[in-house]
Amino acid sequence: MKISVELTLTPLQDDFEPAIIHFIKKLRSSNLKVLENPLSTQVYGDYDELMQLLNAEIKETFQLIDKGLLYMKIVKSDRYDYEPHF
Repeated sequence: MKISVELTLTPLQDDFEPAIIHFIKKLRSSNLKVLENPLSTQVYGDYDELMQLLNAEIKETFQLIDKGLLYMKIVKSDRYDYEPHF
């Protein structure tokens, strides 16, 4: 099953950029499709593979920060090629 996941990592500390950069680089190094914008990162792929990756990388990232939030939206379909029709 293919899914699309949107992630927004928000470390609640002054020195927040290293944790975000580390997290995004780990996602990029996977064989999954990754798109980034200033507000979030989207990852697309097989459910089992993507959730296994996120489980490991979220844990590692949370170990690097004191406090933080991770917002995650999951869509049951691969929306990588989505284009608005208006």
